[in-house]
Amino acid sequence: MQEKVLILGGGVIGLATAFELSRRNYDVTVLEKTSCGGQASGAAAGMLAPYSEIGEDPDDFFKLCLDSLRMYKTWQADVKAISKLDFEYTESGSLHAVYHDADVLALETRQSWQSEWGAETELISGERLWDMEPTLSKDIKAAMYYPEESHVFAPDYVKALEAACRRNGVKIHEHLEAVEVVDFKQSITVRAKEGKEFTGERLIVCSGAWSNELEDVFGIRIPVYPIRGQICAYDVPVDQVKHIVYTSQGYLVPKGNGTLVNGASEDIAGFKTDVTDKGIQRLTNWNKQVFPFLADMNPFHTWAGLRPATQDGFPLIGKLEGASQVVFATGHYRNGILLSPITAVAVADLLDEKEAYAPLASCKPERFM
Repeated sequence: MQEKVLILGGGVIGLATAFELSRRNYDVTVLEKTSCGGQASGAAAGMLAPYSEIGEDPDDFFKLCLDSLRMYKTWQADVKAISKLDFEYTESGSLHAVYHDADVLALETRQSWQSEWGAETELISGERLWDMEPTLSKDIKAAMYYPEESHVFAPDYVKALEAACRRNGVKIHEHLEAVEVVDFKQSITVRAKEGKEFTGERLIVCSGAWSNELEDVFGIRIPVYPIRGQICAYDVPVDQVKHIVYTSQGYLVPKGNGTLVNGASEDIAGFKTDVTDKGIQRLTNWNKQVFPFLADMNPFHTWAGLRPATQDGFPLIGKLEGASQVVFATGHYRNGILLSPITAVAVADLLDEKEAYAPLASCKPERFM
């Protein structure tokens, strides 16, 4: 008989976990207060770039991100095959650009430790850099090239995950408005706002920025807070920009539909997802220093999403002490798209009673007690 699993949250982590569990013959139900992928997941730029984003310390979080990147080629192919939907997955490589000699030294330091993790890197400067990316500013001193780094078109990826889940028999309940964990000790019972109850043997918490609402239920601190990320996009010819380009100010990602995504401006605004002039100006003030052609352009689209940030920057992934039927998989901040494969597999392995994935030791849900 299939074990019944309830998943709180239909963002990319909840859907990825549901997809993996459905492949392992679990009876899975996803409970979503609004619509699947409606917050951080669908609003993300879709970067798969651990080398560029994590430049200081090869800790467990870096290993988590790196292992997930290296799973992506097979993972995304599986999602496409089961969902029967296509989405952009581009192994574009990335350029981490700097403007000063001192910053070049910092890139060399980064290259040194990242090479120990098998990173393919190349420090690019001069004409070679402009051969690779002709419209880059000539003020850029050098860039670290990471050919492994990639990106997906996040909205379509989330739609494909949802479709793959449904095709695999996952039951998805959206627009529940609110859900209450009625019991998790004797059995799992979750009640929706209109009174309908859902029961199961296991509960997976993938509630993102709303996870700290469950502190009183589970009796632990869950310091996950919403950070508003604002993004804009430009209409540019396909292949005018070929790589993900990072600077200390943010990133630009070329998409196959002819848009250049520029992010992200972050602020603390509670659960507001409105776009502000100030937030977008933080992007438009610097992006022309990377690509001068942007000085004569205005974004055609702006949007915002809520990113679930934890107090220490690590997600919460693991079984709840004293209640192993409850598993947390939340607080992925800016890396939910990147970390969706590894989180899904790690959670499924926990339910299968396999040896826990080593980096999860730094992600224990109770570590803030």
